Amino acid sequence: MNKTLYELFEQNKGYLYSSSIRGNRKLYYELNSWLEAGKVVRERRGLYRHVDYAEEISWGEICRSAAQGVLCMFSAWHFYQITTTVSSKVHIAIPVRNKPALPEFPPVQLYFWSAGFYNIGITESDFNGEKIKLYDLEKSVCDAVRYRNKIGTEILNEVLRNYLKRKDRNLDKLMKYAVQLRISKTMQNYIQLLL
Repeated sequence: MNKTLYELFEQNKGYLYSSSIRGNRKLYYELNSWLEAGKVVRERRGLYRHVDYAEEISWGEICRSAAQGVLCMFSAWHFYQITTTVSSKVHIAIPVRNKPALPEFPPVQLYFWSAGFYNIGITESDFNGEKIKLYDLEKSVCDAVRYRNKIGTEILNEVLRNYLKRKDRNLDKLMKYAVQLRISKTMQNYIQLLL
């Protein structure tokens, strides 16, 4: 029995590789019409996501699959609502030399961090009825500064501005982490510019 396009997306937690429908003209044309209608977004070449499925749906599953995995970077910033940028991948940090078995969907971006970076600021939260491990707000902001050259100044400034607007911000904790992560001078410069 041939599966419908929606069933294929559902089977893969809202994702679909175009290679999985290669040779099926009907599904290929349907995918293109869904893309034009905005029901599907192209995450990258050959990978599509149905808009009814958000990346957060699988956060709990990924945290279970990677016992030492901690949501970080774009996923953590999205959780704390300090960025509007939505990544096509779930971002998790794991200790160096640890390679978990992860589900195929959704795509995961792994960060292999040494203990000195990995262990700072890990917290747990309930999300969609599941426990997830992620970095706390201040550590997540520090990660934006640490990776500023990779994420770009636009995203960094958005993360910092949104953090500074929050009533629950803790600048003492932020600077404590910045010292531990050896980015205190850089952090002070950015904070002074934005305050």
